[in-house]
Amino acid sequence: MKQYYFALPLLAPLCLASVPAWGQDQAGNRDDQIVIADMRLPEIVVTGLPVSRGDSAYNVTDIQINSLETVENSLRDVPGLQQFRRSDARSANPTSQGVTLRGLGGNASSRALLILDGVPQADPFGGWVAWPGYDALALNSARITRGGGSGADGQGAVSGTIELFSDNVGDRIELGAAYGSRNSVDADLLFGRELGQGQLTISANYARGDGFIPVIEGQRGSVDRPAEYEQAGLAIRFVAPLSDAIELQTNVRAFTDDRERGFAFSENHNDGADASIRLVDRASDWQWSALAYLQIRNFDVSFGGVDDDRNGVSRVFEQFNVPSTGLGARFEVRPPVGDNVELRIGGDWRRTEGVTNENFFFADNDTPRRSRRAGGSTATYGGFVEASLQASDALVLTGGGRMDFWSINDGFRKEIELISPFPGAVRTDEQFAKRSGNEFTGRGGFAFDATDMLTLRGAAYLGWRLPTLNELFRPFRVGSDATAANELLEPERVRGAELGLDWNNGSVKLGFTAFYNQLDNAVANVTLANGPGLFPGVGFVGADGTYSQRQNLEAIKSRGIEIDAEFDLGELADGLTFRAAYSYVDAEVDSVGAAAAIDGLRPAQIPRHNASGSIRWEDDNGTGASLSARYAGQQFEDDVNILSLADAFTIDGRLALAVNDRLLVETRVENLLDTRVEAAISSNGIIERAFPRTFWIGLRARIE
Repeated sequence: MKQYYFALPLLAPLCLASVPAWGQDQAGNRDDQIVIADMRLPEIVVTGLPVSRGDSAYNVTDIQINSLETVENSLRDVPGLQQFRRSDARSANPTSQGVTLRGLGGNASSRALLILDGVPQADPFGGWVAWPGYDALALNSARITRGGGSGADGQGAVSGTIELFSDNVGDRIELGAAYGSRNSVDADLLFGRELGQGQLTISANYARGDGFIPVIEGQRGSVDRPAEYEQAGLAIRFVAPLSDAIELQTNVRAFTDDRERGFAFSENHNDGADASIRLVDRASDWQWSALAYLQIRNFDVSFGGVDDDRNGVSRVFEQFNVPSTGLGARFEVRPPVGDNVELRIGGDWRRTEGVTNENFFFADNDTPRRSRRAGGSTATYGGFVEASLQASDALVLTGGGRMDFWSINDGFRKEIELISPFPGAVRTDEQFAKRSGNEFTGRGGFAFDATDMLTLRGAAYLGWRLPTLNELFRPFRVGSDATAANELLEPERVRGAELGLDWNNGSVKLGFTAFYNQLDNAVANVTLANGPGLFPGVGFVGADGTYSQRQNLEAIKSRGIEIDAEFDLGELADGLTFRAAYSYVDAEVDSVGAAAAIDGLRPAQIPRHNASGSIRWEDDNGTGASLSARYAGQQFEDDVNILSLADAFTIDGRLALAVNDRLLVETRVENLLDTRVEAAISSNGIIERAFPRTFWIGLRARIE
């Protein structure tokens, strides 16, 4: 694996560990809190314009980012929010880490819109998320809006929106490191300094481990080995006032990520850098914000073909260079139109471009027979109007719409021979016609305070997502299975509605939502044939493989319920809380034509049941304990619902002891019961698991 020497200073404090900062609340949160109805809740630091009053009409969940966990694992506590696979960023293939909500999955590209301080985070080429690039210690909170039609945030939110917010750290220095099972190391650094009226924040993180063997015991052969990983990131944020009303926010972030999948020729490398600048005016009568950003990504990945007895492996495919770029801008203004009305007007623009460079059909492990280049660019721009009305003391009405224009440009795919007898011969040289179109979307809803404790709400929405460059132009292989790209894919479109209620008596919070979503033109990998044979777009597929193509399904229909509960148990013990959540999703495919075989089946990787619960206690000095449980129901690996992944119940735990006000000792465990969490199953029955039981121990020091 590559070595990242800039991360070595993080290893200096080997006696330090990844645990929460002093003065955090009982949920592992940081110092800042607000009190609502006598119930202690974390402060949600919104870095842009104030939260819209119309948000009360939607199913919105605010959570504190837990500095004990990676960001992706903190988000797993929200039932119904899931990635394409159950593995996390220590063992999953990076290209499988798209995020979605409400059962609108079956595809590795994100169907939820993830943004950090207003900036879209999905990979410009493939739509997945580079989770190792986020340092939980530098983030404050997340706001999850279930349901499509993001309105002001742009296209891509067909299942919901996930907003991440940076923390206001003040003058603070924290150093941490933890040592865990399988020679694992986590280390991080947070430096915050108030410079005049401005705030500088620097955060860095490093993680590595020897990893575990993904293939389950009993199916392993001599080729199977631990899947090691090494990851690092650095982020710099500076916020300063330019006047009494206008604030400048600048962000620069870089990361690198090396993983292996547990056998030779399965290594992958992913790195990137982001930069953004935003101006925000929250104080004037005319509130406004303006944002511009740049994303740069590159990854390379190798795939090996493993013999049936798992005692031999050979390289079959490699993407040796996949550069991509995302550019974008967004503007919003809120003119003063009266105390009871909030009006939002704005627009946004985003461009992505990328190319995949690949070698395949290897004569031996080092000599490819054929090479492929494929890629293109996409562009979207649009405008929105949204209004919220305080119709009475008890009733809020909200509604709005947006018009978007899109184009798919410069698409191409070229394949050439690399070895004799025809080196350099062009096998395929396709130039795809430019396509463009427009989409109208919108959303609306209400929130009615029936009593001081009970709020009724309802909403309806339309949303859309443009296929990624990866879906349009890049074929791929996983083991013996091959999937062809489809340059003619149409945008996905969602329509949905929901009804819900929220109840809060000061010590107990309950939320209930029932929803229905229909995702038309859903992009999916549709199985068309079994090998052996030659198939368009991928070439030869062996006898133990399948041939698929990305296609637009007629629709994915999803209906279900979501329940959230929070209990302040301070009467039993100061700092004691209990939280629980559950989602039930009944999702099915509606399809005809070539994909008629999967009509009425469940989308791949979507469970019906998902639940989480946690009980936490923490003293003011940081001493505390917690126990968290998660349940994921049975789901299918494939679109034809033949390969089944078993349900899984996992428990995580933590104990922490404050030695003094600057030093904290912690032990924690992931997957305490060592549950076999099945993450993948191949067509020949080989099962991969997600992370096994892992123990951690360490310290954290804080300097003020």
